Amino acid sequence: MTRTTHRAAGLLIAIAAVALAPHEAGATATTHIWSPATDVQKYGTLHVTEDLWVPDGPGAAGARLPTVTNLGLTEGVLPWRNLNLEVGVDHKTGYGPLDAYPWYFNAKLGVPEDGPARGIPALAAGILDVGTQSRATDDDVLYVAAAKTLGPLGRLSVGWFSGNDQLLRDADGKADNSGIMLAWERTMPEISDRLWLCVDYMGTKSAYGTLSFGGAWKFADNVAILAGYAMQNESRLFPNTVTIQADVDFGLGGGGK
Repeated sequence: MTRTTHRAAGLLIAIAAVALAPHEAGATATTHIWSPATDVQKYGTLHVTEDLWVPDGPGAAGARLPTVTNLGLTEGVLPWRNLNLEVGVDHKTGYGPLDAYPWYFNAKLGVPEDGPARGIPALAAGILDVGTQSRATDDDVLYVAAAKTLGPLGRLSVGWFSGNDQLLRDADGKADNSGIMLAWERTMPEISDRLWLCVDYMGTKSAYGTLSFGGAWKFADNVAILAGYAMQNESRLFPNTVTIQADVDFGLGGGGK
């Protein structure tokens, strides 16, 4: 990641910190199965998520890797309908020595689909996995994305991401820190309005590079369970991963304007 990119990341974090100050909460970036989505938590909503990432096979050294657990909080902090900001924090464990630095911060600014004017796609820019230990957990993944609903075909998303080139590397140790993001998602009313399916892709051979698919079931308006499978682009480095995620939303009051 270049010095300019690091300055941009710092600016976004600073904006998020100012917006968050009166609310006392933090964020797991709102995602598809694996990649960040254009969706942003609404103002006054606290999103709590618990993720389990279960390796489906041994790691590069042949040893079985531990399950990664992630407890995240996300809050929407801007009281505007057509410009939203979510911020927050993740607590991740299961990374061996890196568990000494378990805190990762995120922020995302977004415009909803058809928000400012009819026909405009959803737009988002954000940063995720801002760790606290230099050259160890500071992946600092910046991204931009756009999404458009195509009637009964569902919603398509396209974007680009770039992270810390000291950490996002391929199996040969070469920097592979940038790539495309693609996603298709659809609620399945033919079966149930509670069922959502998704396929997404992140194009790099670092740890972020995956082709993922899965679905979620909404038990209530504010409670959902997601299950997915992430196939790594670089199998020499990382095993495929089963992901299970529980999400609960809490309304903290307030509304958009």
